[in-house]
Amino acid sequence: MRHGGQILSDQLVKLGVRRVFSVPGESFLAALDGLYDSGIQNVVCRQEGGAAMMAEAHAKLTGQPGVCFVTRGPGATNASAGVHVAMQDSTPLVVFVGQIDSGHVDRDTFQEVDYKQMFGGLAKWVAQVNDTARLPEYIARAFRVALSGRPGPVVLALPENMLSAQADVPDFAGVWRTPAAPASYVWDHLLLRLSEARAPLMVVGGPHWSAQGATALGAFATAAQIPVATAFRRQDYIDNRHACFAGDLNVGVNPRLAKRVRDADCLLLVGTRFGDIETQGYTLVDPADPQKVILHVHADADEIGRVYGSDLGVVCPGDVAVLALQDALSRQGAWTGWPDATAAARADYDHWQTPVESPGAVKQEQVIRWLSDTLPDDAIVTNGAGNYAAWLHRYFAWKQYGTQLAPTSGSMGYGFPAAVAAALEHPDRTVVCLAGDGCFQMTCNELSTAVQHGAAPIVIVMNNGRYGTIRMHQERSYPGRVSGTVLANPDFAALARAYGGFGAVVTEQGQFADAFAQAQAAGTVAVIEVRLDPRVLSPGASLPE
Repeated sequence: MRHGGQILSDQLVKLGVRRVFSVPGESFLAALDGLYDSGIQNVVCRQEGGAAMMAEAHAKLTGQPGVCFVTRGPGATNASAGVHVAMQDSTPLVVFVGQIDSGHVDRDTFQEVDYKQMFGGLAKWVAQVNDTARLPEYIARAFRVALSGRPGPVVLALPENMLSAQADVPDFAGVWRTPAAPASYVWDHLLLRLSEARAPLMVVGGPHWSAQGATALGAFATAAQIPVATAFRRQDYIDNRHACFAGDLNVGVNPRLAKRVRDADCLLLVGTRFGDIETQGYTLVDPADPQKVILHVHADADEIGRVYGSDLGVVCPGDVAVLALQDALSRQGAWTGWPDATAAARADYDHWQTPVESPGAVKQEQVIRWLSDTLPDDAIVTNGAGNYAAWLHRYFAWKQYGTQLAPTSGSMGYGFPAAVAAALEHPDRTVVCLAGDGCFQMTCNELSTAVQHGAAPIVIVMNNGRYGTIRMHQERSYPGRVSGTVLANPDFAALARAYGGFGAVVTEQGQFADAFAQAQAAGTVAVIEVRLDPRVLSPGASLPE
């Protein structure tokens, strides 16, 4: 006989879980007891949103579902921010929520919430486990659903009386299905359709990627001589130095790449849903009349044709698909590809990399280029949301897969929890978080989590004293009428030191390299506050004197 918390932790061990992220609550004391001698590391966080974001980032890094434990009511509400990230980013995540005693349901009991209603539109599946003996069944299903098709978050509510009750039940003993590529003739047919194009563009993104897939993508692009663009915040899917790389489709897209999308007569979409960010609000490609051939490969059949009708749809994970495409191309006869277009696309990307000078004594374009040129190829770079990220996306070159952690959902506060998760998973690698002053303050309390658990990421806070993205839009719509976008900030370096970390302030460009070296040498979490000219808004745009 085992109590529910022990059954739960034993099942997680069987599923290969090594680390979970949590904020404790009295509603799941039995689960905490089960974790006590399970061998699973429990990373205790300071707020449930940070815990859920850490678990989501852990899933991106490992390819396996991230696991988060939060308490009922307010805890679950806080965690919903991370659940939303996982849903939008197609990331496998399992969130266990402590629940009230099932005998008191529908009495408006303290912190009672109907989680099926609360998370119904935010998660792939939401369930409540009312029978202790069925825990292995529910947990195994949660992992399957989180990983299947288009991955995403699953929420399991765990009534406290169910967790503390005992049952005699074996662990779930099933195995996961290994994704299989469609038959070879499918890929031959796809390449035939592609070969008929005059000006094609390949766009890769979505979930289901790997280092092997990134290598295969580079080899396929070279052999096919086709320009390759990455979807929003999926820039590490191909070495950005590759001759076929055309850039990324982000909110501040290269106008020449945007034109290439608009003018393409064929789009080969692999893994990506190809949504509003990639299409600039569906203006580059009209869903009602795309005026181009669309060849769409995605792991979830429901995503093919969901927005854009496809001329050919193939159900297959992205990394498996590029391996199959590489193999299929080797079976083709004479294949010339589009070398002129590929070279032109690369030239457009290189031109976009030319720094545009921003005002002030510290220039973000120079900071990012220094990081891009100096960091090891396997350094992990994270960010949340804000205009500061525009410099990162434009001027940083990602060299290998698994080095970019950023929310396609556009969630502020994500970068620092993601950096903590990355530093715990890869303590031997350099982890850098780029954050705005507003972005960092949403989750900077996780500095305490980093110190407690020995995570040592380096945080670069771009401080311009405002919510920069909103101010940019404000100036466009209501120029000169500043309302609700100014920030009163702390001394970020002193804040880091108060938590037991390293802190430095950079006010001139020449100070940055030395501050970064000191942060690396500190051996603990570090914050470098970069004080910017408040006129800075975005690359190429600033407020007047």
